[in-house]
Amino acid sequence: MISSLNHITLSVSDLDASFSFYVDTLGFRPRARWARGAYLSIDGLWLCLSLDRHCRQGPLPEYTHIAFTVEAAQFAARAAALEARGVMQWQQNSSEGDSLYFLDPDGHKLEIHAGSLESRLASLRVAPYDGLTLFD
Repeated sequence: MISSLNHITLSVSDLDASFSFYVDTLGFRPRARWARGAYLSIDGLWLCLSLDRHCRQGPLPEYTHIAFTVEAAQFAARAAALEARGVMQWQQNSSEGDSLYFLDPDGHKLEIHAGSLESRLASLRVAPYDGLTLFD
């Protein structure tokens, strides 16, 4: 049985640019680096960057993305810092909680979000999605 998320691996076209983005812009801690990859971590999340010269830059047309937690009191400052670094936004927020949707150097869709599964479920009890079923 699966017990938790183990790690996320992202294919990157420029290891230096991606390493700098995740360490300097997002605050990940570098753990290991080699010619074709790097291991980074933040608050228990293990992220692997894997050099792939065939990596497609630019966002894919679907909604798949990775969201990182930001405390509500820090959200505005973190969002402003990302915008000041020139991150490209790929979507505007339309759901509960503050969110900033942005791209990494290879077009991977990322999000910083102030909220939790519990706060999202509470908002759905007030304003349900079409066809919603809650399992409590």
